[in-house]
Amino acid sequence: MSLIVLRDLVKIYRLGEMEVHALRGVSLKIEAGEFVAIMGASGSGKSTLMNILGCLDVPTSGTYTLEGTDVSTLGENRLAEIRSSKIGFVFQNFNLIPRTTALENVQLPLFYKEIPSRDQKAMALQALERVGLADRQRHHPAQLSGGQQQRVAIARALVTNPSIILADEPTGNLDSQASREIMDTLTQLNREGITIILITHEADIAGYARRTIMMKDGVILSDRDAGGVAVGRLVPQETRA
Repeated sequence: MSLIVLRDLVKIYRLGEMEVHALRGVSLKIEAGEFVAIMGASGSGKSTLMNILGCLDVPTSGTYTLEGTDVSTLGENRLAEIRSSKIGFVFQNFNLIPRTTALENVQLPLFYKEIPSRDQKAMALQALERVGLADRQRHHPAQLSGGQQQRVAIARALVTNPSIILADEPTGNLDSQASREIMDTLTQLNREGITIILITHEADIAGYARRTIMMKDGVILSDRDAGGVAVGRLVPQETRA
């Protein structure tokens, strides 16, 4: 069973009397343990696709199956449960709380899951150790470099032991050295078995992935592995008017 299966996914946003077709029949599958980069210019549909993959949005039509469950039509409460248990998010702007320590930032998802405080701290420290920041656990975000802040954000994504990490332009605010460190961290996590889905517009960052999907105008233009070989889609891609 594939981890993710998308069949003929369509997303239409309605702005007054105008319709914006963000996705036009996207079909693909992603296996557990893959490292996938999704690329495309602004307006290509890559962010819409990521929001649906992350259960932050639902498609207008089509189906999205995650670990055998069709999440396309689930209500918000059930989607929230899936987000908190199966998916870790990493964003370009880190989204850390300034007045709390690195450890407390990583603990936050566990607080909302009502895990006992002692267990929260142990789990958060373990997550910081995985990204090499256990010695910065008492530092606040302002005391950390951009790369360190992003590693705290990765630790926060890891702390609930998700099967998928969705990383939206995770190096967009970082210099070259910090970007390499973040991508090395994501690569190591992928080697440990976590599925990584990366949104980026930078070819060198996408080069860390083992598979690259190129999007334009809401459809998939290409889907290739690291050697440039086309990856077969689940069903033929459709373009809708």
